[in-house]
Amino acid sequence: MEFISEIFGQLRNELTVLAIAAVPVLELRGAIPVGMAMNMDWKVVYILSVLGNLIPIPFIIIYMRPLFSFLRKTKYFQGIIHRIEQRTMKKAETVMKYSAFGLFIFVAIPFPGTGAWTGAMIAAMLDMRMKYAIPAISLGVIAAGILVMSISYHIF
Repeated sequence: MEFISEIFGQLRNELTVLAIAAVPVLELRGAIPVGMAMNMDWKVVYILSVLGNLIPIPFIIIYMRPLFSFLRKTKYFQGIIHRIEQRTMKKAETVMKYSAFGLFIFVAIPFPGTGAWTGAMIAAMLDMRMKYAIPAISLGVIAAGILVMSISYHIF
């Protein structure tokens, strides 16, 4: 019983890191320090954080525009959607200038307001093809994960 309890206890930690990484704003910048605070192995924390951060990306790229289009028709969400789109497009300058490489850079630098969620929204709003957006965002998440791990675990 102790063995089973230990497995489920560890699984809970892993699911927590995975879930935090999938949440907008927090993403892997929040998941990695949480995994570190739970004394998890850094390799497991990194893999779960990257995977968790990547899970919502295809869904955002595919469904964001139809969802926003639907919500824009409602009086309650019209203003909110407009503000989100305006903020996102202000951040899209680098992506518009350098295309997929710009998207990679945007996602890879872990500053507030950047990351996989915003990068996926930019890709969707700019009608970037998935075959360019997904690899750029994925490589950006991998790079951001390395930077956040380095800072969180004091590697540098």
